[in-house]
Amino acid sequence: MGKLIRCITSDGAVMASAIDSTDIVGEAERLHKTSAVVTAGLGRLLTATSMMGNMLKGENNAITVKIDGNGPVGALTAVADSKGNVRGYAQNPIVEIPLKENGKLDVSGAVGTNGNLTVIKDLGLKEPYNGFVPIVSGEIAEDITSYYAVSEQIPTVCALGVLVNKDLSVRKAGGYIIQLLPAAGEDTISRLEENLKKIRPVTEQLDDGVNILDIVKGALDGFETEVLYEQEVYYKCRCSRERTEKTLRSLGKDELTKIAAEMPQVEVHCHFCGKSYVFTKDEIEKIKS
Repeated sequence: MGKLIRCITSDGAVMASAIDSTDIVGEAERLHKTSAVVTAGLGRLLTATSMMGNMLKGENNAITVKIDGNGPVGALTAVADSKGNVRGYAQNPIVEIPLKENGKLDVSGAVGTNGNLTVIKDLGLKEPYNGFVPIVSGEIAEDITSYYAVSEQIPTVCALGVLVNKDLSVRKAGGYIIQLLPAAGEDTISRLEENLKKIRPVTEQLDDGVNILDIVKGALDGFETEVLYEQEVYYKCRCSRERTEKTLRSLGKDELTKIAAEMPQVEVHCHFCGKSYVFTKDEIEKIKS
């Protein structure tokens, strides 16, 4: 499980979310067997998407965030519900590229910078909300910041990080999203900017044993901060045999008839968790009837 916290300053000027997503990113690495740089990229996106999903108000709302910069990893996709439970996958889970000059994983090099970050919100309306922005850096955090500034006109700071061990397991992962609310004045902005100049990277703090509440308090130093809630969040796939049947049924009778005639069985693979669901020809016949 991960742990997510949501806070607001007492003057109603700043909202902040933070998450320790170590277990979530670790589960993604276990399921997808990602290489180190893909674990870092996908982990950052899962971390951000969990917080973004948690910001949704409706119980059945969901958000999909996809980044595709035409890099070797292909597209990274993450989906979260309004509780912050999240799942995701990489188009190419194994990518090996050189480290950056500072010795860190080159997430931008894996993701690429020639493409878009796309956000799809399912708010229970007839049509989902779609927003997208050109990729700024491919490092994920800057691209999330750009999305909020351009597409939703919300001044935002996003910080994300993933530490990967030499054995490819996840050592630490986490992040925060801080947003200015309409009540924010110039003093608030100046104070926040000064705080962010001094704050250490999220994963460095987590690795030193700093909890997410204290990370938020560090970012909001000088503000009186109220905790709205703290909750557990998980890497959670929603696939099931029943859902897969519904997906097959949506193909229509003609397509299912063609499938049944050409294949002795159909295997449907879930991108998010790796499970496979096998349907025999007789089962396909029943689904279409």
